[in-house]
Amino acid sequence: MSPLIRLSACFVALMMAMGIGRFALTPQMPHLLSEGQIDLTAAGLIAAANYLGYLLGAVDAMFAHRPQQVQRRLHGGLWLCVLLTLASFWANGFWSHLLLRFGTGVASAWVLVMITSLSQPLAAAAGRPRLGALVFAGPGLGIFLTGLLALVSHLLNQTSATLWLIYAAAALVMMLGVWRLLPTPVATATMVAAPVSPSNRGIGRLALIYALYGVGYIIPATFLSQMANAQFHGQWQADLFWPCFGLSAAIGVVLVSLRRHDPETTRHWLMATLCLQAAGVFACLLGSGIGLALGVILCGTPFLACMQLVMQRSRELAPHATQRNAGMLTACFAVGQLSGPLLAALSSHFSGGLHLALVIAGSGLLIAGGLAMQSTSAGPAPCANADAATARR
Repeated sequence: MSPLIRLSACFVALMMAMGIGRFALTPQMPHLLSEGQIDLTAAGLIAAANYLGYLLGAVDAMFAHRPQQVQRRLHGGLWLCVLLTLASFWANGFWSHLLLRFGTGVASAWVLVMITSLSQPLAAAAGRPRLGALVFAGPGLGIFLTGLLALVSHLLNQTSATLWLIYAAAALVMMLGVWRLLPTPVATATMVAAPVSPSNRGIGRLALIYALYGVGYIIPATFLSQMANAQFHGQWQADLFWPCFGLSAAIGVVLVSLRRHDPETTRHWLMATLCLQAAGVFACLLGSGIGLALGVILCGTPFLACMQLVMQRSRELAPHATQRNAGMLTACFAVGQLSGPLLAALSSHFSGGLHLALVIAGSGLLIAGGLAMQSTSAGPAPCANADAATARR
């Protein structure tokens, strides 16, 4: 089967698992709040449960070595995203939404790590690295789709339950369309671990950068729809911000994929995307429609591009441990994400808003940008053995 077809299937799988399974809570949040199912503090805790599941799913994915283990997690994650989104149709209140979002967090992490580990070597072997990079635009178009569906639902005065049902139907159609087209995991020969080098040690620094990025981006990514809803007093214009965020994210991936591939400049691009996103987080503090629009553009455009650059940098530093490092980096990212909603919940509880959380988030992104520019030769990796080659059996 053509690598183009398989990479396109990977694109759609990420579009479904991340855009719907992972991020559907964001456009649903204004509906859940207006229906009185949850308050803003509870919303932060539900989001945190989603990111806790994402963390556990990423950690579990690190230990999937055999082809059967990889395939079970990939297919199981896709099915769980569909079924748990469908189950959300009957959810009502804090605990049901919390448990369901936890489950979709696990499932989406499985899909992301497995698709990353399967698609990127496939693209490299086919001599089409740009197509491999474009796979990461899938979540952006998934977010765009969920945002448009939320907008139509709002215009038709539908409830959150109806929107969950629509999301589940869309997820099922996408999954069935690519089910038999996804790359098949294959066993690889056992490899001898390479000696630790300064470049290998850079994986630890990259993990810290990715964790800070997780804290930084997740506040606007989780609460953007709610901030827009509060600004526009529930009018339909508020529903434009989330699909625009997803479209900006997809465009950002395309732009970064067009860059001339040069391992020496990857960290410069990474620093630029982190600083650009920090500016977007601070723009959200303006508390106006213009500020939120700037937040959409400046946070959204580098959102998935940053993820793409981190994974690219990981392959440059340790090319023989793609899946293990993808899982480790995703786990560190999830730790940052988990901290974000908890920080938002504390900020909402004690200050009545998200301003303090946004300041901390933006500052974390600036620190991450500074770390990205530093030489990878300084300091050992904080995650032990992160750079060791994975022995496949």
